[in-house]
Amino acid sequence: MAARAAVLAVAALAAFAGLAWWYARGQPVTLPDAGIEKLPCVSYAPYRLPGQTPFTKGFVVSPAQIDADLALLAQRTSCVRTYSADQGLAAVPALARKHGLRVLLGLWIGRDRAENERELARGLEVIRRDADAIDAVIVGNEVLLRRELPAAALAEYIGRVRAATALPVTYADVWEFWLQNPALASAVSFVTVHLLPYWEDDPMPIERAADHVVSVLARVREAFPGKEVFIGEAGWPSKGRRREGALPSLVNQARFVRELANAAAAHRLRYNVIEAFDQPWKRRLEGTVGGFWGVLDADGREKFPLRGAVVEDPQWRRGLLASGAGAILFVFAGVAAGRSRWLGVLLLALAGAAFGAAFAAQREMIVAASRDAFELALGVAFSAVSAAATLLAATGLARWLDGRAPLSPAPASAVARWFRTNASPWSTAERLLGSLRLALLFGAAAAALALAFDPRYRDFPLALAAPPAVAFLLLAWVAGASADIEERALAAVLVAAAPVIVLREGLANTDALAWAALCLAFAASVWRVPVRGDRPRQDEEPEEEARGTGRDRV
Repeated sequence: MAARAAVLAVAALAAFAGLAWWYARGQPVTLPDAGIEKLPCVSYAPYRLPGQTPFTKGFVVSPAQIDADLALLAQRTSCVRTYSADQGLAAVPALARKHGLRVLLGLWIGRDRAENERELARGLEVIRRDADAIDAVIVGNEVLLRRELPAAALAEYIGRVRAATALPVTYADVWEFWLQNPALASAVSFVTVHLLPYWEDDPMPIERAADHVVSVLARVREAFPGKEVFIGEAGWPSKGRRREGALPSLVNQARFVRELANAAAAHRLRYNVIEAFDQPWKRRLEGTVGGFWGVLDADGREKFPLRGAVVEDPQWRRGLLASGAGAILFVFAGVAAGRSRWLGVLLLALAGAAFGAAFAAQREMIVAASRDAFELALGVAFSAVSAAATLLAATGLARWLDGRAPLSPAPASAVARWFRTNASPWSTAERLLGSLRLALLFGAAAAALALAFDPRYRDFPLALAAPPAVAFLLLAWVAGASADIEERALAAVLVAAAPVIVLREGLANTDALAWAALCLAFAASVWRVPVRGDRPRQDEEPEEEARGTGRDRV
């Protein structure tokens, strides 16, 4: 009886956790109001529509799109920073003048010297034509960070632009690279640094992010006395993977922008927020998080206000609806398979509610992370596998609660024989469950290895893995687990990867801790444990005996 109560308690806790998570996302969060009406300046890149990317040769953004973008931004800022004069961006200053916006004109400098010459020529033409709309020229962006040119070569380009215009000229890079190349300060009118607490080598949690900006800027000012220091990029992402204690979220993004605005007023800081619009193409470079730095989304909608409470997800009720739909689906499927006793039905309802909440989170993650049709299809496929595995495992647990023999996933050898012959003591449901377990173990092991050795831009697929991992672990506890070398090898990979992930991510990263726990749960679910209801391996039991034990096909 205690075992049954424990299984039901785990299912109830999972359902409650899913509902509570979605409910919390819908509650207004009180934040300090920003003491400004508009942001002083935002980074503007127009590549926010499907298929738009600066890497597409010959692509030109239409003046109409730039004009519409700047009309939206004029309601929220007084200035835009650009990064290039190519691909139609030469039109920005003239269109910005129309909307009352000032411009920080960016010229893109890289390792291609011929392209650099063309960019300088374009930029100087823009300056001659629209200097009255431009406050400063930024020659090069994070060139030292990308290690594309030495500081001396950058200084030469900067000097040529300074000689051709009376406008202030600067160079922008991450603050550490300015400290490593102090001589470059003599080439610029003022120093432009990038301060992104999320991307620091020691990521800052949101509680310390604004203070970190102020602290680092004081250090840079001390290193360059007599030079004005401008924050060329400061921001926070609204979606993506957690880095140590730094969590991307809409509420955290709003909090950072507001606290930065207030800190800037208190410490007399000049700054530019990255960025105007979410940029889906940047996910190719930085993973999911790269596409969600905008104060407006990719469709031009405001993501948060500068005053008042902020809701993480205005559509949070869809998670509750998904939870309810999951409960109904699981109960219907279980009853249709002959599970009609109340304990089994209760277990199916709780498991379905937990899975429905997780499935809604899965969908959100897949949409945010998928960069192409292949990744979208892969996410959908694994979601389907997760759904089928969770449903079948929950049905097996419901059988056990109703006093019948539970399902036990067939090992890889039995699954392989399933495709050649139907002769096996394992039921169709058990072989299907074994197939799903093998697929999920493989996917989890691949994700674990990637997160252990190349984690920087990878998400933790928590919502995708949690329901089947818990379901398989409970099923192994009540029914035992039969596995062959294939499953055990994948389990060994998960066990080995889990501590590596925790060591790399740190104890402050609760997502990493949760993923490590799921890896161990998956691994534990394939090791046979002696408990009531356990069944022998298929090589210990002939098919006729198996049919006599009440393990009917489902």
